[in-house]
Amino acid sequence: MTIGTGGPVASFSVWDYVVFVGTVLGAAGIGLFQAIRGRKNNNSGEFLLGGRQMTAVPVAMSLTASFMSGITVIGTPAEAYRFGTDYWIFAISYAIMSIITAEIFVPLFYRLGITSTYEYLEMRFNKLIRVIGTSMYITQTSIIWTCHVNGSVPLCVSVTGMDLWGVLVATGVVCILYCTLGGLKAVIWTDVFQMVIMLAGFVAVIARGAVIQGGLGKIWDDCYQGGRLSAFDFDPDPLKRHTFWTIVVGGSIMWVSIYSINQSQVQRYISCKTLTQAKLSLYGNIIGLWLTVSLAVFSGLTMYSIYKDCDPFTNGDVGAVDQLLPYLVMDTLAAYPGVPGLFVSAAYSGTLSTVSSSINALVAVTVEDFVRPVCKNLTDKQVSWINMGLSVFFGFLCIGMAAIASLMGSILQAALSIFGMISGPLLGLYVLGMFWRTANSTGGLTGLIVGLVITLWVGIGAQIYPPLADKTNPLPISVAGCNRTQDLNYTTLAPWTRALLRYDSFSCCYSDRPALADSWYSLSYLYFCLLGTLVTVTVGLVVSAITGGCKQENLRLDLFVRRSDLFCAGCGKDSEALDPEINEKAGSELKNGSNNAGFKDSQFNIVDKDVEKVTKM
Repeated sequence: MTIGTGGPVASFSVWDYVVFVGTVLGAAGIGLFQAIRGRKNNNSGEFLLGGRQMTAVPVAMSLTASFMSGITVIGTPAEAYRFGTDYWIFAISYAIMSIITAEIFVPLFYRLGITSTYEYLEMRFNKLIRVIGTSMYITQTSIIWTCHVNGSVPLCVSVTGMDLWGVLVATGVVCILYCTLGGLKAVIWTDVFQMVIMLAGFVAVIARGAVIQGGLGKIWDDCYQGGRLSAFDFDPDPLKRHTFWTIVVGGSIMWVSIYSINQSQVQRYISCKTLTQAKLSLYGNIIGLWLTVSLAVFSGLTMYSIYKDCDPFTNGDVGAVDQLLPYLVMDTLAAYPGVPGLFVSAAYSGTLSTVSSSINALVAVTVEDFVRPVCKNLTDKQVSWINMGLSVFFGFLCIGMAAIASLMGSILQAALSIFGMISGPLLGLYVLGMFWRTANSTGGLTGLIVGLVITLWVGIGAQIYPPLADKTNPLPISVAGCNRTQDLNYTTLAPWTRALLRYDSFSCCYSDRPALADSWYSLSYLYFCLLGTLVTVTVGLVVSAITGGCKQENLRLDLFVRRSDLFCAGCGKDSEALDPEINEKAGSELKNGSNNAGFKDSQFNIVDKDVEKVTKM
């Protein structure tokens, strides 16, 4: 069979299995090594926060690997193949996100010494809001997010011929093994290993594509001729799926919600030994994100150059658009034993890194937000057993959710939409508490509920009635060069409508679209998070004003963002002592701060020259 002309592809060879199994054993080995290395410090702080002794470089790589998952490995190239290089503009969003997170959220969370992000919600508002925030995170991560992450596994496996359930069970067992035994340190160092594997997989695809097509210049020229390089669309229409504004504005806020308040990410940078290291980890993360998204997008362009005359999806060679890259790998690299195994290992490594991060974060919030408040006299040994038991529980939950993942559609957009719908209102709640001293718990709770209702309304509506092609702008493709065709009942000008029809199998029909379908439900998925944030803050401020605001004499003064937090003004004060007068003035102990199990040996400076002005504002 000639490459790029359609038809069946080869299955895994023995050497591919060797490479794949080697990756699995390598990840498990790192976890076991960290478990043995840290066996003398078997406490909750060590398990959940790595003893707060991590440095910037491994944490930066872990931050990148945590959300640059198997979804990125197979979803982003498919995105570039279908819609061009628009997705690369996210590089700007990543930079904006890292700066906002490093300069606003990191100093606040770091000096409070929290283990669970949602401890802040109880400090600032009340226990009910903390429980609601934690519950939203657990639902989002353990059920919805993990389901989509695991969706990358069956998409790869179905093309390579590997046994689906064998791979899924292996994913769960390996994650359970090193999460249970090694804790956060094992997760971070395994992420570093998996990050290298992911990047190597992209490089292999691009290098082989360049050889087949006669150089990178030929790939670039093919994409230019096919309209794949027109990235900058400055149309302000909020209904268009991807424009410069939806990606930079909406995408930045969406990624801020992921990195600034999501437990999986926060838990990493607060494990750093100093505030300076925590900030540097986020700035280093920019480089990792840029490199990953650039290689992923160029892999998609390479795929287009090879399949520009014979689209495997329209031709019936693959059953879902997210199977395009695995199909390309087996089509172009099967002649090199072990290399297809490297690519599948890349997608698999992305899945392992995200699932393991999720398991560790779920254990942290469950213990800190549900177990400790109820069982206050637990010993370190008891907490350690609870941590390991919960790791096993959430690991098996991930395996169970993988069965649902195979029913999902385009995993990239679906996963980001989910984060927008749920994280947007949560981000609004944090912003409300961090910047407005008049906001009270009634306003915060009301804003959160209204924001969540609004985002779920538009998000679910968009899934039932997907936007039409004039808003998504799929680029043309051809099957003129295929050796054979199967079931070609769809126009080659917009073959992705077929994907939408399959994905929308639970809706009535496209001819029966309500009036909101082409307006409200067509809102770009990247604006879901921004919408939820704005609604939550606005409603929260209005309701707080109506209900009398917040009594300033009851406020903890260290719960707000200060000028000295910005641009490392306080980075040199990491080890200075807490001011006892501020704690006394706040009317409560830092029970979740310096007394926290993960921070019991460290204290933080929260003295600020502006702090005396708080009650005057």
